[in-house]
Parts: sequence; structure tokens; C-alpha cells
Amino acid sequence: MPKPTPARLQQAKKVALELANLYPEAHCALEHQSPFQLLIATILSAQCTDKMVNRVTPALFARYPDPAAFAAADLEEVESYVKPTGFYHNKAKNIISCSQAILRDHAGQVPNNLEELTALPGVGRKTANVVLGDAFGVPGVVVDTHVHRLSRRLGLTKLDTPVQIEQDLMQLFPPEEWTTLGHRLIFHGRQVCDAKKPKCEVCTMESFCPQVGVKKKPS
Repeated sequence: MPKPTPARLQQAKKVALELANLYPEAHCALEHQSPFQLLIATILSAQCTDKMVNRVTPALFARYPDPAAFAAADLEEVESYVKPTGFYHNKAKNIISCSQAILRDHAGQVPNNLEELTALPGVGRKTANVVLGDAFGVPGVVVDTHVHRLSRRLGLTKLDTPVQIEQDLMQLFPPEEWTTLGHRLIFHGRQVCDAKKPKCEVCTMESFCPQVGVKKKPS
């Protein structure tokens, strides 16, 4: 992948500074008390809001407190708990299979590296990076729908796939900023830079947002 241009590095610096001013306390919105709970919550968050996941997980974790409990669980019963998060059959199946793999291959402990996490059923790079950054303090760039959208709108990347965007952002920001950057972009995507109706008129990054220039060009 080509190195970022000086102009893109300067743009990244502007974005990072403004996001830090706007969201100094940005954090993972998924409620959890252990790496395993965060892993399960993140699997459930696919195509679902964090608020809905947080409604579901208290009862889910009370019924299944650890990998051993999930590994022995009845599929239909797990489905009944996670149904509100959508795609509940695949999610329940993956959660059970993932828990079985953690017991079998990792002595019941969630692995703390990308390669082993992404080898678990239902765990992609986004989920793995969430767990690494927020459970283990290992830097990772999470590319969810908000990060994907804002990275392109703010001129941080022209690439399109999550893996490409992840690699692009890793070149623009130092590792110690990767995890927090993701949270801040997500906060801004939820509060201001909406997918369909971005609130450009109240956005403090309007003056250096390339998307604003595109919108103002005459047709």
C-alpha cells in the first residue's frame, strides 16, 4: 500500500485534534465485565445497535456466565435470548461454536492476538480489534459502518473495503491512537455525521471536510 501524502497526513492531524476536542471521553459503548463478555457482545452488535445489545446481554450473561456454559447451551434457547439483535440463528450458532473453540483451544480464555481471535467462529477483524483494544489494550483500528463512512467523507481514505481502510488508517495515525480514534469516529458518526442526513451545519469539521466542498459545487 502506498505511503500517505503530506496533505493526507495533515488532514488526519486536523481530524484527530478536533475529534479529541469533541469526544475526550469516548469509549466502548458495549457494556461488559470481561474479555469474554465483550467478545460475545461484539458478535451480537453486527447489524444491531449497541443499545439493543446492552438490553440483551444482562439476562444472557446471567444465564450463561462463561464459555463452558455457552459451549453446553441449547441452540434454540440461546436464540431466544439474542433474537432482538437480529440474525439470531447465525449469532447464536457462532457464539456456541466460538465458546467451544475457546474451551478446546485456549483453556477457556479469550486469546489476545489477532490471528487467534479471527480463527474463532463468527469473529472477523472488526470484532477482534474491538476485543484487543478494549479488553487487552492492544492497539487496533476498528472499521465499522461509521468509521467506514467518516474515513471516506473526511478525506482520510479513498479505499472501500474494511481491510483496506484499516490499513490506510494505520498509516495515518500512531498505534497509541488507533483504539480511541475508532471510538471517536463512531461517536461523531452517531451524533453528527449521519449516513443519510449528516448535520454539516453544526459540524466543527465543516471547514476542512472535503465532502462539504463536493456538496457545494454547482450541478
